[in-house]
Amino acid sequence: MTRLIAGGTVGLLVVVGLSLAVAKGLLSSGGRGEAPGSPAMERPLPATLSRARAPDGPGTGMAAMEEAGRANKYLFAYFWRTDNEQTAAMRKVFEDAVKRVSDRAQSVVIRVDDPAERGIVEKFGLDRAPLPLVLAIAPNGAVMGGFPQKFSEAQLLDAFGTPCTEKSLKALQDGKLVFLCVQNGSTRASQEALKGVSEFKADKRYADATEVVILDPTDSAEAPFLADLKIDPKTLAAVTAFLVPPGAVIAEFKGATDKDELVAVLQRANTGCGPGGCGPGGCAPKQ
Repeated sequence: MTRLIAGGTVGLLVVVGLSLAVAKGLLSSGGRGEAPGSPAMERPLPATLSRARAPDGPGTGMAAMEEAGRANKYLFAYFWRTDNEQTAAMRKVFEDAVKRVSDRAQSVVIRVDDPAERGIVEKFGLDRAPLPLVLAIAPNGAVMGGFPQKFSEAQLLDAFGTPCTEKSLKALQDGKLVFLCVQNGSTRASQEALKGVSEFKADKRYADATEVVILDPTDSAEAPFLADLKIDPKTLAAVTAFLVPPGAVIAEFKGATDKDELVAVLQRANTGCGPGGCGPGGCAPKQ
């Protein structure tokens, strides 16, 4: 499973304003303490997804997202427009990949100029996206990978993330700040580590724009995420990582946290904020 792209040199694929994780390179552990920068024929679909819909309906794509979410499965969505050799070749790669993970993922194929599919095309800003394109979407709606034009089966299969990765990416893609709190009943200063975070989230300026994700370092399922963030799963003390959109770790704390320090860290990062970064609508409010 490919970890976050080394050094954060490759982080985001921007498709008409939407930041997508490329090979799960959305979060950059290399940026600690710094401001964020950086087919010829359609395959038959399940009966529940293949019924004809009027252009004003939800469309196959949106229905597929809802169904996959209810089933607690990933959705691999293949977007195309022109029927040519490249489209056919990448369609074959896509189909081979999804067959291998049919137990934990569903799939759908969408022609972006189909009027019935404008809901999902507009949701992800795909009108002018490089095609063909595959999006790997977690059950909670987080985009775990965006793979344009040419991709491999291995890249698609690597798009699965851990539960805490999914929660964190969903919050970041919603424009929220994320505190990843790595702790359990055995780590030192767990309550002290939560104190500053809880006070930060209780502040009305940040409450709606802040997500707190608790990660147990002994949970083996989360080992890949900890490795991405270079956090020792054997840590004896609670660790708190402060993440901001579109995907950077701006600070990491071991042990206790302090609200005033968290606010100061965010405000320092604001100097590098762009539109949509560090909270909904742009940089977080200043004191």
